[in-house]
Amino acid sequence: MKRNEAKMIEQEYDAMNTDITFRIYGRSARRTIKRLKGEVSRIEKKLSRFVNGSEIDRINRHSGRGPVKVSRETFQILEFSKRLYEMTRGAFNILMGPLVDEWGYLHAEEKPDELSIRNKMDLIDGDDLVLNPTEQSAWLRNPGQSIDLGAIGKGYAGDRCLEMLKRSGIESAVINLGGNVCVRGKKPDETAWKVGIRHPRKENELIGYVEAQNRHVVTSGDYERFFYDKEGIRRHHILNPVTGYPTESGLISVTVISENGMAADGLATSLFILGKKNGMRLLSLFPGTEAIMVDERLEVTVTKGIEKSFIRFDGITMNAI
Repeated sequence: MKRNEAKMIEQEYDAMNTDITFRIYGRSARRTIKRLKGEVSRIEKKLSRFVNGSEIDRINRHSGRGPVKVSRETFQILEFSKRLYEMTRGAFNILMGPLVDEWGYLHAEEKPDELSIRNKMDLIDGDDLVLNPTEQSAWLRNPGQSIDLGAIGKGYAGDRCLEMLKRSGIESAVINLGGNVCVRGKKPDETAWKVGIRHPRKENELIGYVEAQNRHVVTSGDYERFFYDKEGIRRHHILNPVTGYPTESGLISVTVISENGMAADGLATSLFILGKKNGMRLLSLFPGTEAIMVDERLEVTVTKGIEKSFIRFDGITMNAI
């Protein structure tokens, strides 16, 4: 069977608190999707703080009490998260659980009071995550602290999915993990995959698309979850660890394109919080990683490496740096 004649299997379902779509081409597509779903489920059961008995749940339950031994896989994810925390000087922080819960975006209609926010800020110091590589253990110094891998977990799942596709001999596939898109190879017609970049202020519209092969395309935007408080102020879900409030960096959407899903996921959040200037400094430490940034004026800035493969739509102003 030729690639352009390959059978396509598409399946959608809910996992990791988001909508997931698999679109796989090839003889083993159906069997591969079954394996991918099993892998995503395994990762969620291990890394979600909302799954009772997960490794992250166990660390959180032991906060202030002592270290918890974890698998090598979980330890490596925590190590990467810690490095990114240090590289961003705290902008990327997986100890945001107490503050995220305080804002409660799923049902929020009003912002928390100032005292509540200040109290939670005492629990989100990223330096309080202690990792011991010899014991392969992790612990949180203070009671009430909790790890939340929401800003990096889907990226890791994307890495695992692309690895499994490669091992399964799948040469053409696209997976959408709730805004984390990962593509394998080319489309069956031998052209690159086109991944749409959502317009951050117009529902069901795009600002353009990026052509990608064997890459992760991850977007963080202030449109994903938000509410208007009683003063009419728009409160989005990407919180700044320094202020305890929704980030105001001048950016409203950041897309990162990388061969590494975990890096793409973490960097999308980090750049959103740091803003364009400081974000570009951070991005320079990750060769081969590109970004598309949309500011409050709806002007699009792309990195030089992605300039030719990002196709903007009419009415969108763009510059490359």
